[in-house]
Amino acid sequence: MTFWIVTSFMALAIVLLLSLTLLRTRKLGEPAAASDLKVYRQQLRDVEKDLTKGVINQGDAERIRTEISRRILAADAQMQQSAARQEQPRNWTLVAAIVTGVVLIGGSLGLYSQLGAVGYGDLPLQYRITQAQDRSTNRPSQSEAEAEIPASPPVDVEEGYLELVEQLRQTASERTDDAQGQMLLTQHEANLGNFVAAYQAKQNYIRIMSGDVEARDYAESAELMIMAAGGYISPEAETELRNALSMDRGHGPARYYWGVMLGQIGRPDMAYQIWAETLQAGPADAPWIQGIQDQIAMMAYRAGVEYTPITPNSESGAPLAGPTGEDVADAQQMSKEERQEMIRGMVTRLSERLASEGGNPQEWARLIGALGVLGEADRAKAIYAEALQTFASDEAALTLITGAAQQAGIEQ
Repeated sequence: MTFWIVTSFMALAIVLLLSLTLLRTRKLGEPAAASDLKVYRQQLRDVEKDLTKGVINQGDAERIRTEISRRILAADAQMQQSAARQEQPRNWTLVAAIVTGVVLIGGSLGLYSQLGAVGYGDLPLQYRITQAQDRSTNRPSQSEAEAEIPASPPVDVEEGYLELVEQLRQTASERTDDAQGQMLLTQHEANLGNFVAAYQAKQNYIRIMSGDVEARDYAESAELMIMAAGGYISPEAETELRNALSMDRGHGPARYYWGVMLGQIGRPDMAYQIWAETLQAGPADAPWIQGIQDQIAMMAYRAGVEYTPITPNSESGAPLAGPTGEDVADAQQMSKEERQEMIRGMVTRLSERLASEGGNPQEWARLIGALGVLGEADRAKAIYAEALQTFASDEAALTLITGAAQQAGIEQ
């Protein structure tokens, strides 16, 4: 309600000012007759002076006064005619003022109805971060998401292939500790579009291997869960991604899906950061790079970052900066004060290492972003200025670092 009151008063004030400007008689400059009047009045005063000094007699003074008075009357009549011509037509001016007010107020309401959000409250940064945390905590589970997905039509394959897969299912159900059988079942269920059965088989494989797996195993499990949920990343899929990143924080597919998840819960700023770092690291021909390139411009727009295309490295670059999945998992269990203290410790270590040993652009960008989160704007500006000098000849690095500075609110 406050919004409408304030905007209504603003609109009315503007309309009132415009209307007064239209209705007020314009002055186009002083007419020539006005100057003549000044001269004639001065002449009358001069006649009186000459009469007093005896320069002219009384009769001459009377004749001169009569002639000057006649000229004054003529000049006054001319001024009145000029003023009448300069006056604006009142009726048409009033109509123009009303039309201007209607167009201004009506047009503003129409434009707001198309571009605005009627009844939507303010969205300060901290409120949006809190909303994102709530969405992350309370978003639907994997099973809930799968229940909303319509059944897919069966994949057109040969009848003999379906019989072989059925035999594989039977064998895998009998040999519950056969890792090879579960891995084969994962592949063939995915081929048939049975993604629920595929990720369940993949998770059985991970269980059987008792932790003797690689980051890609968790990433594949997460990807199958995401496909089963129609592209939605559930808390269960997030756990699989976190497991993958805890083993290899540079794992491309896991980082791609982690960015997608951050975008889904309302943190496009963090999604853009992780995608920009992943693009910078490359390699350019990796399959997940194209997926990031197709979406990062929109993610940057949502994050409020002026995006400049990032050219991926032709080969896999330096290790990516940032906390591991274990760090993230630990942070979830901390209080706000403990989390801030952990971030400060990480920032201090990273800052000291960059000062003594240097580092890659991702690490500089991460340090700038972390200082922004901590509210240390002056220190972040100093690091930003130093990073600009350090990577002055690297356009891709400057793009990444500038994006981090924009997110931190310190980019000039």
